[in-house]
Amino acid sequence: MDIQALIRDIPDFPKAGILFRDITTLLKDAKGFKHTIDALCEKCADFKPDYIVGMESRGFIFAAPMACQMGAGFVPVRKPGKLPSEAYSVEYALEYGTDRLEMHKDAIEPGKRVLIVDDVIATGGTAAATAKLIELGGGELVGFAFLSELTFLEGRKNLPQVPIVSLIEY
Repeated sequence: MDIQALIRDIPDFPKAGILFRDITTLLKDAKGFKHTIDALCEKCADFKPDYIVGMESRGFIFAAPMACQMGAGFVPVRKPGKLPSEAYSVEYALEYGTDRLEMHKDAIEPGKRVLIVDDVIATGGTAAATAKLIELGGGELVGFAFLSELTFLEGRKNLPQVPIVSLIEY
């Protein structure tokens, strides 16, 4: 199945000169969405994760069903102020300014294998910040998985040296 054909291109969104890859058309296609989850799980099977971490919000869409299918726990990484218990927090750079991500301190048992999943890797900032949260929690980062990768931004260079899976490269 051609997953990329199910993703809609939106020119000049959110601003002129940007070509936005809209995954809502993939998500609404039941067979396409299932095929995507199956393909990600197949490519990540050798990682044998105990936990799959997904970042707010589109990372949740892919990480949670992968966790169910792979027999792993799902751990959400959230924006500040969204988690009700004590949390680790990491600040990371954006194109203009900074942002923060948080994860519950008791989300990952030390030494457990962790796979980080998101919809896209662009510059790698969000994924790298999430990797720092895994480190703070004592987890063993075993890999990253992305639906798509914007290769021209070279985000892989900003990530720890573990395997990286992406289904689609732009």
